[in-house]
Amino acid sequence: MKAIILAAGLGTRLKSLTEKRPKALMPIVNRPVIARTIDYLKSYGVNEIAVNAHHHYRQLVDYLNKGASFGVGMDVRVEKEILGTGGAIKNFSDFCRKEPFIVINVDILTDIDLEKAYKYHVKSGNIATMILHDYKPFNQVMVNNSQVIDIARQKDSGRLAFTGIHILNPEILSYIPGSGYSDIIDCYNALIRSGTAVGAYVSENHYWRDMGNPESYIAANRELLEFEKQSFVVGPDSRMAPSVKFKGWATVGERSVLEGGVEVERSILWDSVTIKEGVRIIDSVITSSKEINHDMINEIL
Repeated sequence: MKAIILAAGLGTRLKSLTEKRPKALMPIVNRPVIARTIDYLKSYGVNEIAVNAHHHYRQLVDYLNKGASFGVGMDVRVEKEILGTGGAIKNFSDFCRKEPFIVINVDILTDIDLEKAYKYHVKSGNIATMILHDYKPFNQVMVNNSQVIDIARQKDSGRLAFTGIHILNPEILSYIPGSGYSDIIDCYNALIRSGTAVGAYVSENHYWRDMGNPESYIAANRELLEFEKQSFVVGPDSRMAPSVKFKGWATVGERSVLEGGVEVERSILWDSVTIKEGVRIIDSVITSSKEINHDMINEIL
C-alpha cells in the first residue's frame, strides 16, 4: 500500500516555532510529528511513502534519509515553489499509478481506522474518498448519501469536517492540472459539478488533532502524554538538578540542562535547551538550543 505525506507547507500558523525548523520535524513528546505519521501509516500496512518538502527542506531530507530508519520505501521530492495539495499529488504521478493510495497532511495526529476507510473506498468505486468527521471548527463539507456534494471555504451548519486524509484512485491524476500550483479541493469541486462521484467516509469515536497552531500543538503534546499515561518525559543525555520541579505535565528534549530551582509546568522544551537557575517555565514552548535566564522570560515562545 502507498501513501503521500503532504509536508511542504510553510507552517505559517506556527511561524514563531517554524522559523528554523519545518513543521514536519516539530516534536510531539520528543518525536517528530512526521515520524508519528509514518508509524501510523505503517501500522495499516503502508510500505511505500512519498513526501513533499519545501520549507527548510534539507533538514527533512536528511532526517528521513530515504526511509532507511523507518523500514519503508521512501521518495522525498523538494518543491522549489510550493505546488499546493493538487500539484504535490500530480508531482508524484509516477509513484501512484497502479493502485488506490492514501494522502495525509503531516500536521495531524489521529487513530482513525485506515483499513476500514480503504476497504470502503475500494468497494465504493469512487475516484476519491474524503475521510470526514463532525468537528465544528472545521465543518465545511456537505454530504448526501455518502457522497460529497459541496466543499465550502468557510464552515457552515449541516456540514462535516475534512480530516486531512483521503484515498484516491490513480485516475484522479488526469483531473489535476499538468504543472504548477493547484488545490485538490478545487479539483474535487470541479468533479462534483461535472457529476463525478467524490465519496465521503464518515469516521466516529476516534482521536484527531490538528497541530497547526501553537495552542493545538501544545494540546497535542498534552493529549499524547495522557494517552501514554505519563506526566513528564525527559530525553536522553539531559541533566537536571535535584531541586528541579515538574508540575502538571511537561516534555524535555535530549541534551537539555535544567539548573537548580527550575520549575517547568505545562510546557514543551525541545532539544539542547538550557534553563538557568531559579527560572519558572509555564505554558510555554522553548525551541532548540535556547538558553533561558531571568532576563529572557519574555522571549521564550
